[in-house]
Formats: sequence, structure tokens, C-alpha cells
Amino acid sequence: MAKHSAGRRPATVYALAGIRLFNGVSGLLMPATLIRRLEPGSRLSPAAVYAFRLFGIRTILLGLDLLTHRGERLREDLREGVVIHGSDTATAALLGVTGRVAPRTAALTTLISATNTVLAATATDRVDGCGATSHRCCGKRAGKRKRT
Repeated sequence: MAKHSAGRRPATVYALAGIRLFNGVSGLLMPATLIRRLEPGSRLSPAAVYAFRLFGIRTILLGLDLLTHRGERLREDLREGVVIHGSDTATAALLGVTGRVAPRTAALTTLISATNTVLAATATDRVDGCGATSHRCCGKRAGKRKRT
């Protein structure tokens, strides 16, 4: 049996990991800045700071998972990402529709979350068993199944 070497991950995995790491670090280290963007002019709530830091570290760990996990575990991370980012998208859109955040803020947060959802869904289909997009050892390409 040929040993499969792990090649480069699809660009969509790196893009999603980068977005998660950027947003996570921002939430962890700059919660006040993010809160003021969501609610300009409002008093800074300690609960909001806590929530941004809580989700910041979660998001950092999720980003690191995309860079370190392989095979079925990576595919599982990406499938979970569709649910996570899909939920984020729905929440951002609902906040905008109900007027709880400014329309521009709602549009931006919805767009970011929807982009993450699409990246996770697209990457799931492109990751092969070892996390590679192709195998140098056998020429196998991710996403293509052999017909039997």
C-alpha cells in the first residue's frame, strides 16, 4: 500500500484559518475596539468584553485546528465550520433585520460570516483523506472518486 504524503491544503483552508486567527486575536486583544464598531457611542459593557475575549480564544483555537489537523479530523472541523459560520451569518443578519445593530455593521458582519461559511463548505469538498489536495505518490486528486 502506498504511503500518502500530506501536500498543501486547499487555499480555502488557509483563507478560513487566516480569517479565524485575525478575528480571534482581535476579539481577544481588542474587544473594546470591536464593541465600539458594533455599538458606537454606547457604554462599554464588561459582559461584552468577556464575550469577545471568550469567543476570541475559541476562534483562535478553531483557526489553529485548520492548520494542524489532517484527514478526517480536518474534514470534520470544516463541516463543523459550516454550522458555526452559518449560525454566525444568521445571527448577524437577524441583528440587522431587527435593527439591533446599524445596517452597515449588519451588512459587513453578515458578509464576513457568509464568506466564512462558503470557505468552510468549499474546503470540505476539496480536502482528501490526509488533508492534501493531491498525492505525489499515486497521483490521486482530492474530490475525485474512482468508479468501481
